[in-house]
Amino acid sequence: MKAMLALMRRDITLAFRRRGELLTPAVFFILVTTLFPLGLAPRPELLRDIAPGVVWVAALLAALLGQESLFKGDYEDGVLEQLALAQVPMEVQALVRIFTHWLATGLPLVILSPLMAMLLGYPAAAMPVLAFSLLLGTLVLSLLGAIGAALTVSLKQGGLLLPILVLPLTVPALIFGAQAAAQATRGEDPSGGLYLLGAMLVLGVALAPFAIAGALRISLES
Repeated sequence: MKAMLALMRRDITLAFRRRGELLTPAVFFILVTTLFPLGLAPRPELLRDIAPGVVWVAALLAALLGQESLFKGDYEDGVLEQLALAQVPMEVQALVRIFTHWLATGLPLVILSPLMAMLLGYPAAAMPVLAFSLLLGTLVLSLLGAIGAALTVSLKQGGLLLPILVLPLTVPALIFGAQAAAQATRGEDPSGGLYLLGAMLVLGVALAPFAIAGALRISLES
């Protein structure tokens, strides 16, 4: 437990030292959701209908921006090799680092989502459903993005390949999350989409660390 907390403190400290990378996903999320209505007719009912999809797509793309640096820096300076020799299994290390990275990049998107949805006319009564769906969804996206980051960590142009690998895997989360948020605006029961997102999160927590650890070991051996 002490080793996990130490790793978490280290990653948080490094994240705040790279403030530009830390703020990029949040700024991108704000810009996309703010500029998107300018390309549409100024009809409040239209903006309200598309608000769940706009917020979810913007959050998905913003969450991918910082994924490449998740393991890249440690791989280039040799820290990853030292972590691989530590007593804490790489699977546990990967899970801790994903959660820390989500705290720095994913959680701000969840906090900003009600404000940005409000600008699009999203009903206040449905805000908890939107925020909760993004809470589950950004965690799922972090797990999927970490798999892509581990697979491309040894590639010089991994940043170009990462979205190609990860985006198709995020489509189910996008569909379920946006559907749940849209159902909440119509007064329908959004629990189906939320349950599916929760199931994806549980499955990702159970399987993703092993895939990440395996990909990192292969990169270190090559």
